[in-house]
Amino acid sequence: MSAKNLRFGLFLGLFLICSVAVHGIDLWPMPKSVSHGSKTLYVSREFGLYMEGSNYSDGLGILKGAFERMVDLVEASHVIDGNSSGSGVLSGVNVVVHSPEDSLNFGVDESYTLSVPAYGNPIHAQIEAETVFGALHALQTFSQLCSFNFVTRVVELRSAPWTISDLPRFPYRGLLIDTSRHYLPVRIIKGVIDAMTFSKLNVLHWHIVDTQSFPIEIPSYPRLWNGAYSYSERYTMADAVDIVQYAEKRGVNVLAEIDVPGHALSWGVGYPSLWPSASCQEPLDISNEFTFKVIDGILSDFSKVFKFKFVHLGGDEVDTSCWTITPHVKAWLNQHHMNESDGYRYFVLRAQKIAISHGYDVINWEETFNNFGNKLSPRTVVHNWLGGGVAQRVVAAGLRCIVSNQDKWYLDHLDAKWEGFYMNEPLTNISKPEQQKLVIGGEVCMWGEHIDASDIEQTIWPRAAAAAERLWSPLDKLASDPKQVTARLARFRCLLNQRGVAAAPLAGLGRAAPSEPGSCIKQ
Repeated sequence: MSAKNLRFGLFLGLFLICSVAVHGIDLWPMPKSVSHGSKTLYVSREFGLYMEGSNYSDGLGILKGAFERMVDLVEASHVIDGNSSGSGVLSGVNVVVHSPEDSLNFGVDESYTLSVPAYGNPIHAQIEAETVFGALHALQTFSQLCSFNFVTRVVELRSAPWTISDLPRFPYRGLLIDTSRHYLPVRIIKGVIDAMTFSKLNVLHWHIVDTQSFPIEIPSYPRLWNGAYSYSERYTMADAVDIVQYAEKRGVNVLAEIDVPGHALSWGVGYPSLWPSASCQEPLDISNEFTFKVIDGILSDFSKVFKFKFVHLGGDEVDTSCWTITPHVKAWLNQHHMNESDGYRYFVLRAQKIAISHGYDVINWEETFNNFGNKLSPRTVVHNWLGGGVAQRVVAAGLRCIVSNQDKWYLDHLDAKWEGFYMNEPLTNISKPEQQKLVIGGEVCMWGEHIDASDIEQTIWPRAAAAAERLWSPLDKLASDPKQVTARLARFRCLLNQRGVAAAPLAGLGRAAPSEPGSCIKQ
């Protein structure tokens, strides 16, 4: 058999598997519990939202907005001009939310139940959730049950009745974006947030500033954003508020990061005294009290905008050589009986205290734990990235952990395939229940050295979705072999494309192009 015929055979097999899966359970991520029947319902063109029996008033329009977006998703920009009247018509969805609150606090209850009966007059789907954010997830799941019928020209829901009970495995399911290495327009960031909701990711880690640029406005120190790449590649504080509110209405928290004391050369463009010297500009000058006043000002301004429980203070890859070769900094270290390692610890711990004073718990990259873990605030979350084996040491020490080991969950590693994203288990070698609870979740990282608005989506998706199922679905619903979920993920990738997300084919490396003409589900 020729290589071309072999590829066609493999793709045909995948197509047939997908065709069967459409009539079964092909949801992504897989719910905790799901059952279904075999009846097809037709979604009314007047499909309505009802809230009978709900304690939630929806004063901010969170549920109404999510419902309208869901309807738009299932219609998929098709002209719905068929007849959906008569029997077997799904008239609407009734959403019962028990809690009247709509604050997106960390650990908020995201569970839901979704049922779609096969018969009734009228027929209504039913969603029940403790909070509105669980209801949002239910609407996303419902959207995946629906498809456009090209013969009848209406939206239909197959395999009713459905009964789904669901909740996340981990409370923190993150995606990092990096706006320092390349600027990402606000519209692009919002598009990333929208795509996150489709696979139930719930934390956007915004790595805002770094060595290369400082694009965000800081009212307390307005010259900081002089370190932006250009006049137009900036975010106002109003932009940040808009992004945070946009995300919150979709059940996504925004985690802001400033990476100190390293990765901060751009800070000195506006305030050169933050550099140890004009010729040695990083890390930030530990000997200058102004450095810590600026950090305090940034975090004070952040606390008015970024309401998430956590702030990320970085702390990774700190090359302290500028401190040791700059006379006034070296003299300060000597005066305080510190070597450069002591200075690194002092800086991180002092920055932590500033953040805590503004009401935050602190996330730091794992180097801080590796170097002085027993000195970190007990309110620290250690962010693993260098590799395996760290999480179990962190939780054994009684600290919380987020897993992002770069060999599996770094999206900028284009040789990291989706199968590795799917099989990366955050609780590897952690068996004690009290320690497992300290792993609050995981995060895939889209570092920005080689991506910008032109290619970010196809670099993130569908690999991030593979990790999303690992973080959402219960362990007994996860496949032991990624081949078992290939067809289902292929279908979800096509769904992302249908929804305007430029998700790349599953075959090949990250950000791969289609290999030849063919159906979406064959790639």
